[in-house]
Amino acid sequence: DVLPSPDGPVPSVSITEIRQYLRAQGIPFHDGYSCLHTPSLFTNGPENQSLPPVTSAPYTLFIDKMTGSFLCTATLAEGTWQDFQANVELQHRGVPPASSEPEEDTRQAREDARCIWDRALPLWELLDEDETNKTKDMFGISLVTDATLKRFGVRYLRTAKSLVFPWFSPRDATLKGLKLVRVEKKGDAMAYVEETLPRFDSYRNLFGLPLIGRRDTELVLTGWELDALALHQATGVASLALPRGATCLPPALLPYLEQFKRITLWLGEDLRSWEAAKLFARKLSLRRCSLVRPGDLQPRPLEALNQGLNLTKILRAALPASHKSIVSFRQLREEVFGELVNTEQVAGIKWARFPELNKLLKGHRRGELTIFTGPTGSGKTTFISEYALDLCMQGVCTLWGSFEINNVRLAKIMLTQFATQRLEDQLELYDEWADRFEDLPLYFMTFHGQQNIKTVIDTMQHAVYMYDITHVVVDNLQFMMGHEHLSVDR
Repeated sequence: DVLPSPDGPVPSVSITEIRQYLRAQGIPFHDGYSCLHTPSLFTNGPENQSLPPVTSAPYTLFIDKMTGSFLCTATLAEGTWQDFQANVELQHRGVPPASSEPEEDTRQAREDARCIWDRALPLWELLDEDETNKTKDMFGISLVTDATLKRFGVRYLRTAKSLVFPWFSPRDATLKGLKLVRVEKKGDAMAYVEETLPRFDSYRNLFGLPLIGRRDTELVLTGWELDALALHQATGVASLALPRGATCLPPALLPYLEQFKRITLWLGEDLRSWEAAKLFARKLSLRRCSLVRPGDLQPRPLEALNQGLNLTKILRAALPASHKSIVSFRQLREEVFGELVNTEQVAGIKWARFPELNKLLKGHRRGELTIFTGPTGSGKTTFISEYALDLCMQGVCTLWGSFEINNVRLAKIMLTQFATQRLEDQLELYDEWADRFEDLPLYFMTFHGQQNIKTVIDTMQHAVYMYDITHVVVDNLQFMMGHEHLSVDR
């Protein structure tokens, strides 16, 4: 995905400007955790052009405080802050707002999803009990009851040996997409392989959302569908699963989480999940979030259920996300212990392709700056693209700022490294590899040559909020700064 180009930088809008605009237009609003809530512009018929009175209209339109993007949960209309202003102008002129039609690709993906869904069977309706038990055993869900599977609408696609998790529209319960999960053996370990329809970047499901009641005020957010099942079964609490686990929390999902006064994040059992939970809590507003710290006695929810642990007790022990400015060692004690227990994980995410690099740098850690230097043509870009790709394939959300070579050439280098073969000799394989490459959490900035540093930093900050970027590559510093300023210390 390419971020907006520098000649039209991300039009940033401050929360103050948003509030002033709403007041000037006479649009009532109240402050939420991540969004402002207002009555929707999209639910009125053309005969009723004026905005509804504060008392009668439900506040179903949510405006993101960071970006100004909006979503109406009643009609699923969405857009940028500029789109919102345009719709307000249209309404003043008596023109009904335009409804957004899904694109052709999305429509096709929904059709495909519907076909798969119709072919999949509820797990408890397989040929015999033996097959059901074997299937449950394969996915490690022997203790998950049929009632729980039925409640969440989980099915099984026999031909692909995959569990099928539906994505229903929160508005009218139509099927919008689904996720397929199958198990692959890798040596002794079992790995779960996921696939979504539509593709990952437009797959914005909160699994379990249709089961949430209007009065629910507490929620547990998990990183995996099977964890949400285990949690609900063991504790009865409202639980949802994020579409890409601990990789990212898309801002488009924030409006659906506004109704909760308390959110507990229990994303997984490693330190990456813990780091992600802290990052997501900032988006969701720290004051309402608690985090379950990963550890041997607090594995992920499904594992906890299988081990017979008390999940309610684990939830009660969750730590508040908001830290005061001054803390004592007593408050840090558990965190320090966690770092000692998980020394390997604390060292960062290891490179799969560069064992020697792991000896030097230990791993990729957030908040660190690494500088690679070398003369022109020594292979910096080639190496760094492989180095970044290695992490990206392990789910590290990566943003590339290539100021020296253009994005098409860079993407070609990376795709070749990803496929580990020369695709120009086998063009028939291009689509297959490109599809797999497209699913990586990889983004490119469209800058080229010397740039205004503020514009670059703004774009990076925007990307961190939108895509939960944890790794930024700048190639290279000299080009970004421009040659004529090299004598000045910048």
